[in-house]
Amino acid sequence: MAPKIRIGALVSGGGTNLQAIIDACQSNRIDGEVVFVGSDNPGAGGLARAQRQGIASFVIDYGAIIRSHAAAASVAPDDFDPDEIRHKQHLFGPETSRAKVDGFLLTRAVAEAQLLEKIANYTPDLIVLAGFMRNLTPYFIDRFNTDPAHPRIMNIHPALLPAFPGVDGYGDTFRYGCKIGGCTVHFIDYGEDSGPIIGQKCFPISEEDTLDSIKAKGLALEWQLYPACIQLFAEHRLHTIMMTYTDHGRVTQRRVVKIARPAAWQGGKH
Repeated sequence: MAPKIRIGALVSGGGTNLQAIIDACQSNRIDGEVVFVGSDNPGAGGLARAQRQGIASFVIDYGAIIRSHAAAASVAPDDFDPDEIRHKQHLFGPETSRAKVDGFLLTRAVAEAQLLEKIANYTPDLIVLAGFMRNLTPYFIDRFNTDPAHPRIMNIHPALLPAFPGVDGYGDTFRYGCKIGGCTVHFIDYGEDSGPIIGQKCFPISEEDTLDSIKAKGLALEWQLYPACIQLFAEHRLHTIMMTYTDHGRVTQRRVVKIARPAAWQGGKH
């Protein structure tokens, strides 16, 4: 039997997806173990879930770090290169002032350096963002994803990406009048909800649906989809490849996920 993967989770709120992952590990639907829960929010309900399960937890208080920066008290990590991170990030467009971008990247690097220091104590194979309401920057991503071809940070998003990225996927889906909603699990990259898609589930939206009922439908699917995608990672069945295509006459490259067949299929057994 292959060893269980070590899973680290980052949360900002109640942690219902975290609970689904913990439950799936305990019922052997995921060949893994949640080894820590980290949060940017000292009051996150997900921390209490971790405590009840005997899982190690910690807080990196992003809010306090941002306030410290506003008071001109931020000190950048020694290995922080603002030009490199600014060039790599896809969170801000050219219309955003350089001062705003640099301020954001500096505060995130300060927080992310502390986050990486804490995470190093647990040597996780995979990090899952389970309602973590902070964008990770290239500073963090490059230090955890040491092999770009094998990403190790997953996120779940409440919309059928690439539609409706951002913080209110179900709300955006509802307000746009969509007849189908859903959720997406993806690896993260340098943009906002733009990384390679691993899996999606969808549900119909009727005339009787409200925003609350759409969220309820979506959450029920999230609790199924996220553990299933993590199990694919545990089975070493997720591989990324670079796809080249032409978009409006411009040659573009994008990394996409390919899902290998189970080992029994690969060995010629059915």
